[in-house]
Amino acid sequence: MVSYSLFKNTFLFSFILMAACGNSVSDKNTSSVTQNFQTTTTINDTLKIVTPVEFNTGAENFKNYASLLKGKKTGIVTNQTGTVKTANGRISIVDFLLSKNIAVKKIYAPEHGFRGTADAGELVKDGKDTQTGLPVISLYGNNKKPKPEQLEGIDVMVFDLQDVGARFYTYISTLHYIIEACAENNIPLIVFDRPNPNGSIVDGPVLEKENTSFIGMHAIPVLHGMTIGEYAKMIVGEKWTKSDKPCNLSVIPCSGYKRDMPYSLPDRPSPNLPNDQSINLYASLCFFEGTNVSMGRGTEKQFQIYGSPYLSESKFNFSFIPKPNFGAKDPLYNGKECYGEDLSKAKHVTRLELKWLLKAYAATADKSKFFIPFFTKLAGTTKLQQQIESGKTEEQIRQSWQEGLIKFRETREKYFIYEE
Repeated sequence: MVSYSLFKNTFLFSFILMAACGNSVSDKNTSSVTQNFQTTTTINDTLKIVTPVEFNTGAENFKNYASLLKGKKTGIVTNQTGTVKTANGRISIVDFLLSKNIAVKKIYAPEHGFRGTADAGELVKDGKDTQTGLPVISLYGNNKKPKPEQLEGIDVMVFDLQDVGARFYTYISTLHYIIEACAENNIPLIVFDRPNPNGSIVDGPVLEKENTSFIGMHAIPVLHGMTIGEYAKMIVGEKWTKSDKPCNLSVIPCSGYKRDMPYSLPDRPSPNLPNDQSINLYASLCFFEGTNVSMGRGTEKQFQIYGSPYLSESKFNFSFIPKPNFGAKDPLYNGKECYGEDLSKAKHVTRLELKWLLKAYAATADKSKFFIPFFTKLAGTTKLQQQIESGKTEEQIRQSWQEGLIKFRETREKYFIYEE
């Protein structure tokens, strides 16, 4: 007969195990970071106890980089995504460093600006941050790479931006130019790492050199499956910059993180990525930016819906009307009814999906007007448009990517910081 004491202990352990496994990631529009992940300890090869491990971004691991910044005049590349959790809530990494008596001297802002309110592609001017009084230097438009005079007086540069794991998301292009500028001006670079919300997904056509642009600077697939710290290591290791000098790069890793752990962003990374669903669908729906189809700019469901006035109402039972709003001052088809699909409740995707692009193309009457030249920049190749126009199936198209994906995965593994 089993003793009461053994029963009681078994029940208590089961309760603790269930409680420890109860961590979840919010799927609401206002997302929250998962604070604790789990490790498993095995005792005597039989008993397994699951215990929570605190998760911290690189920026939150202050003790790991404090000595690199103390007494140094610091520049920082960041925006609204560069935040740190504190006992009083989340604060800007700039405010956090200043509170730690780090001598932050200049802020360098990527696309969308320091506060992250500018439209995609909108000119962001230099200025001054009203909250700290620090000068803000724009790294977009004609000044994507900081000039030597803009780096004067800087002893060390910090990079803290939240990427989403897609080739055409321009924060990794800004990273490229920062690495190049720091190497040329003998300034050490410290990258505060953050998780990739699209985890380890590696998919899509690999960019061909002749289609290089600011939305695709390296021969990588559409989804690269790396954190921004790992990506920085790859830029340096593969010698992708024009500088003959090596960059003195340090990456401050996240703690309590594994690549396959779900991660929900605490702040929208850019104006038109408002929630987890839009971030998950971003790479798949962004191809519509190179067509005559809207992907929801000017609505509250950006990158969660698609449609156009040229798609038939008889084939699509969903419609929307784009209007100017936060992140889209003059959206495509402003004031016009667009017919298409609502994917805001669609199942989480684990690859680059082409089915919606193919469906919209098939439903377009005048196919000669479907693609615009920007599509090739997004795809990184002329082949994808040619394959769609010739009637290739999604699986046939996907098969054509495999050789490039295999080669990229081999390169990618050299720069891993976290378990696959």
